[in-house]
Formats: sequence, structure tokens, C-alpha cells
Amino acid sequence: MTAVLTHLKRFISVLISGRGSLAGRLIRLAAIWFIFSLILISAGLTAFFNYTSVTRFQAGISDIVRNLYTHTEFDEDGRIRIPELYIIRTDDIYSGLYWQIVELDTQDRVMAVYKSGSLAERVLQMPKALDKTTGQLQYYNAIGPRDQPLRQATVYLRIQGHNLLFMAAEDRSEVDRNVGQFALITGGALIVLALGSLIAIYLQVRIGLRPLFALTDELHDIRKGKQTRLLNTYPAEIKPVTEEVNGLLEYGQDVVERQRTHVGNLAHALKTPLSVLLTSAGDDPAPLADTIRKQTALMRAQVDHHLRRARAAARAQNMGERTPVEPVLDELAVMLEQVFRDKGVTIDWRAPEDLAFRGEKQDFQEIAGNLMENACIWSQRRVRVTATLEDEASGMTLLIEDDGPGMPPERYDEVLKRGARLDESAPGSGLGLSIVDELVRAYGGRLSFDRSGMGGLKCVVILPANFIAE
Repeated sequence: MTAVLTHLKRFISVLISGRGSLAGRLIRLAAIWFIFSLILISAGLTAFFNYTSVTRFQAGISDIVRNLYTHTEFDEDGRIRIPELYIIRTDDIYSGLYWQIVELDTQDRVMAVYKSGSLAERVLQMPKALDKTTGQLQYYNAIGPRDQPLRQATVYLRIQGHNLLFMAAEDRSEVDRNVGQFALITGGALIVLALGSLIAIYLQVRIGLRPLFALTDELHDIRKGKQTRLLNTYPAEIKPVTEEVNGLLEYGQDVVERQRTHVGNLAHALKTPLSVLLTSAGDDPAPLADTIRKQTALMRAQVDHHLRRARAAARAQNMGERTPVEPVLDELAVMLEQVFRDKGVTIDWRAPEDLAFRGEKQDFQEIAGNLMENACIWSQRRVRVTATLEDEASGMTLLIEDDGPGMPPERYDEVLKRGARLDESAPGSGLGLSIVDELVRAYGGRLSFDRSGMGGLKCVVILPANFIAE
């Protein structure tokens, strides 16, 4: 029962909102069409039933009117002779069946009224617009002696110089009740039919579009890095789409592999001449040799930097990569605590078990490792690393904080420039933060700095949700 209610609730929500999906729009259009058709069919059938019922009902009062004017005569003194109808109900007071003869003057004013005993002291209502076409029956609704609804028939005739209006009426409550019951039964049956048809359409659409839902799930898994291509078997109608998507994915992977190959070839092509230059300079203390050694080391660092940036840009396009965050942070924390054990640095790190970086492990190690190493260098004793994911829209946030002296806010942008260093007396090329910044930007994220609650610097790395895998 619970499952039925759940499916019914889902059906109603899709029917009302549509969720913007194709299935929802189809079901909503079908619902509108069925409701419109239901109203038209129900109204049409009820009107037809009412017409036939009233027409059949009018036949009785029409016969009374005909009997009245057929057998009505005037004597020699001009007095009217009322015919005998032999209908018992017309003699019972307020029985629901009545007749009346009205004599009119030339101005259509009532001169005399002759009526059935069933009317007692009451009279039938005159038509609001009298049809004086001789012999033409006129039908209309009226209110009876006991305020019951009546159906009346009236005909205007001139007999032996007298203007006469022959009228007959009968209680139509039973007819109205039958019409109402018919409308209720017909409407209910059509509603059941419409709901059944809508449910059938809903099921047909859901089943018919199920391959598209499966395709969406597979694409989601590819984006999350859980698989690299579409694996399910799909119907012939959407099979060409899946083949094209797989072809596009394979093409993208081929492009990435070719770029990696070119990057590797370039690295080998440049490192060999640089090694030759360093070897040639040797330990010669001459100024030229010293200049060659320094500039060659700087060139090698620059080459490594740009090759690393090119590899990161290529990896960022590979949707199949997925790197769990927790083991990488644990590995880096253990290694850096060993490196800085003489300083007594303690690294406190936290990350959800199911949080993963949408990219290669080497790149995440480069990002987190550089920032954590800088924090260890400048800290007093404590470094804190926190990785969180609030939602896919905001992405993953990686915070690296230390209890060191911090950095002036005016230098936040300066240290991201290539070759810029926090301390010119410290060794290094000044490319660490620049490498991190360009790696982060290659993955579509951003790097920023702020003041840490621990007293030192807080590095904030944000990677978009497109590069987060569950």
C-alpha cells in the first residue's frame, strides 16, 4: 500500500509540475487534453440526455393541450364549454399535473381563467413572451403552485371569435433528478477513464524514456570518473547517440594521450641540451660558467613549470580521472612531519572518506603538497589542513592554515607571480605558489589567501563541482 501511495504521489507531482522534463511535459499535455475532452464529452452527453428526456416528457403535456383545444367549444350564449379530460391527477390538488385555459381580449389582457382542480386557488404562469402564431406550441420552464419546477406547454388559438390560451404543465423534478444522476454517473465514469488513461500514458512514457534516464545516469558516472565510456545496451532509436558520445569520449582521450606524448617528447628534447650545458660548465669558477649554471637551472625550472602546466590542462579534460583526497593528505602529512621533525611540526588534517578530486593524483599531490610544505616552512609548530564539500554547485574547498607570522594582504597577489618569493633569502626559484595557482586554474578552480585563525596564513583552494567525484 505504501508503494502504491508513493507512486501515486510521484505521479501527481509530475502531473502538476512536470519538473521541466520531457516526460512531465507529455503527461501534462495529455492531462490537459483529457480534462478538456472530459468536460466537452460530459457536457455534451448530459445535454443530449436532458434534451431527449425533456422531449419525451413534453409529449404528455402536449397531448393535454391538444385535447383541450380540440374539444373546446362555445354555446349559443358565447360561454365556453370545458372538455372532460378523464385524467384523475388533474383533479387532485397540487398533484403535479395541471391545465389552464385563459381567455384574452384584443389587448391580450386576461378576461377569464378556466383551470384544473389540481391548481386550487393558484394559476399557471403566463409566458414572458407570448407566441401568437396560431397552433404553434410554446414550451418553457416555470414555478408551480408548491414552488416545484414545472415544464409548461402553451398554444394560442382563436376559436369562434375568442382569443384563447391553452396551457398544460407537469412537475419536472423527476426529470431534473434523472438528468443530474446521469451527469454524475457519466462524469464519474469519464473521470475514471481519464485517470486510467493518464496512468497508462505515464507508465508508457516512463518505460519508453527509461533508456534516456539510464543514459543520463551513465553520463553522470562518466562525469564523476566512475567509468570512461557508455557501457549499457540501448534501443535502436538512441543507439546512434550513444555511439557518437562514445566516439567523442574516445577522441578526447586520444587527444589527451597525444598531448601527453608531445609533452614528454618536449621534456626529453629540452632536458638533454640543458644537461649538456651544465656538464660543460662543470665546476669552473669563471663568471661565464657560473652564469651558465644559474641560467640553466632557471631554464630547467621554467621548462618543468610549463610542461607541468600543459600536462595539467590535458588532464583536466580527461573526465575519467578520480583521486581520493583522504589517502593523499595522509601520505603528505606523514612525509612532511618526517621532513620537519627537527622543527616539531604537527599536521592536523581532515577530509571525508568519500571525497575525491576530479583529476590525476600527481596534480592533487602537487597542489596540496606545495601549500602544505610552505605552511610547514613558515609555521611555528602547527599546520591544519581541511577538505570539505558543501555541495556540488560550490565544489570542494581545501584549507591549509599555519600558526606562523602570516603575510601582509598587499602581497597576496604578488606571491602568485612566477619567481616571486616570500623571503628572498630562502632557497628556491619562487615557482611553488605559481605552480599551484596555474594547476588550480587549469582545473577551473581558484587559489586565494586570508588570515588564519591560528595566527598565520590561510590558503583557500576551491575546485568546482565538475571535478568532484563521489
